[in-house]
Amino acid sequence: QVQLVESGGGLGQAGGSLRLSCAASGRTISSYAMSWFRQAPGKEREFVAGRWSRDNTYYVDSVKGRFTVSRDNGVNTVSLQMNSLKPEDTAVYYCAARPDSGFLRTATSSYDYWGQGTQVTVSS
Repeated sequence: QVQLVESGGGLGQAGGSLRLSCAASGRTISSYAMSWFRQAPGKEREFVAGRWSRDNTYYVDSVKGRFTVSRDNGVNTVSLQMNSLKPEDTAVYYCAARPDSGFLRTATSSYDYWGQGTQVTVSS
């Protein structure tokens, strides 16, 4: 079992930055693919960014060049640095984990463990 707890959400301004963190416990995340998803009001949960097999990363086009996902296996944490924020980034952000199979999955159904989510609100 992996327990995930997100932190770092809050209110940001358009053009500003926020950093989200996801602390894992129960298992070391080094053998897991770690991803961030988000869900805006009235919309389905969507993949945002993922990191797997040591240094591979993938970003959805809408955040590419603005968001960076990193992991620190030493403290069992994965982070999402969000720069150049836009109002459309407003959503609840979730951290998710699945055993690393060498491929990144972007479907929510592919992930076994989820955090409780943290709200990010970006004002214009």
